[in-house]
Amino acid sequence: MLRYLRHAGRMWSSEVNDAMVDQLAPTGVEHVADIGAGMGAGVAVAARRAAHVWAIEPTPYMQRLLRLRTRALRLPVTVVDGAAEATGLNDVSIDAVMAVNTMHHWVDTSTAAAELARIVRPGGRLLLADEDFDDPGHPEHHKWGSMNNTNGEEHHHHFDMVGAEQMGELFAANGFTVTIAGKVDLVGRPTLMVAADKPV
Repeated sequence: MLRYLRHAGRMWSSEVNDAMVDQLAPTGVEHVADIGAGMGAGVAVAARRAAHVWAIEPTPYMQRLLRLRTRALRLPVTVVDGAAEATGLNDVSIDAVMAVNTMHHWVDTSTAAAELARIVRPGGRLLLADEDFDDPGHPEHHKWGSMNNTNGEEHHHHFDMVGAEQMGELFAANGFTVTIAGKVDLVGRPTLMVAADKPV
């Protein structure tokens, strides 16, 4: 809890989440799932554009913060106790999925890809991104790069098990048409991104 509170500012809102929602471009009739929603940096932005946002979050402390935040702002959000591997959402119920800086937490990427394929409706899409803090070109590389960790905290700001290309292959194997599976520049930050559509 204390670690989260120390970084609350960047987890409460961020230009990365803003850019992700812009790129995902949810509409007022769509249902969006934010996987690993945290304190709601992406949720709060997406909920102002989508019909409803499902905030998938496994951490009880974060769930409480999310509920307080979304109720106070009267946003169309449902907080769900779940994870990428088990979202708790209905089959083909989601128009768009996003995940920001959470893929490195996924325990079983194959199960996660199958789960997202289950919940996304035909014609839906997903956009997943983890900032590559190990890239020297990242503006926070000196602070969060794994070789530069001098603050004694455990962190993993990269794909622990697979790369973006392998993630793309997993989603392709689950019926998605993958349009991005690699490193991109997102608001001046090297980012590992997967973007895919589910054919109608």
